[in-house]
Amino acid sequence: MIQDFTRDQLAELSLKKDRPLVICDVDEVVVHFTSAFENYLAERALYLDTSSFALSGNIRRCEGDASLPQDEIMHLIDGFFAARTEALEAIEGAVDALLTLGATANVVMLTNLPHHARDKRIANLRGHGLDFPCITNNGPKGPAISHLAAGQDLPAVFIDDSPNFIASSHQHAPDVHLVHFLHDERFARHHIPFPFVSLTTGSWREALPHIQKLIG
Repeated sequence: MIQDFTRDQLAELSLKKDRPLVICDVDEVVVHFTSAFENYLAERALYLDTSSFALSGNIRRCEGDASLPQDEIMHLIDGFFAARTEALEAIEGAVDALLTLGATANVVMLTNLPHHARDKRIANLRGHGLDFPCITNNGPKGPAISHLAAGQDLPAVFIDDSPNFIASSHQHAPDVHLVHFLHDERFARHHIPFPFVSLTTGSWREALPHIQKLIG
């Protein structure tokens, strides 16, 4: 199910049919989300427990160690993206890698964040020199990836850090090559590699040549 706001963005997108497709997540793939979010939490006497991937149940109070309820977590995330999106710093190698890929491929940024922060996300990416189409999404990414790859004769690749979004892509768009980008070792240590993923890595130095081979 694609939400109307995302569907409208997809409808406005025009891709060159004679180019392969690279669909790329943003947070923890192109920009540092976790470290910036941890700073935001620390300012509020909170911390992120990295004992699992999920944010739910893992944001805790420094005093007493109690986990925050889901409604407070959602409020925090919403506030973070409103206040900090434009200042997020790029992950090493990400900008150069995407610009290199963009010379021969359609590159689309597919990012889950509150829709109200879309303009801030675009401004942040452009500030890093990345002026690619940016699609904001909520929920699983597989349906949007399937839409993007529909009718695609040349190879398509999807890059993301989230196991759930990688699995969603495999479910809805099984012909799309998958690169699972796990930049933060604290989360990578929890993950059992998927058998259907083309590459699991935390480095753009490794990811770039692999993607180049996939898209020819």
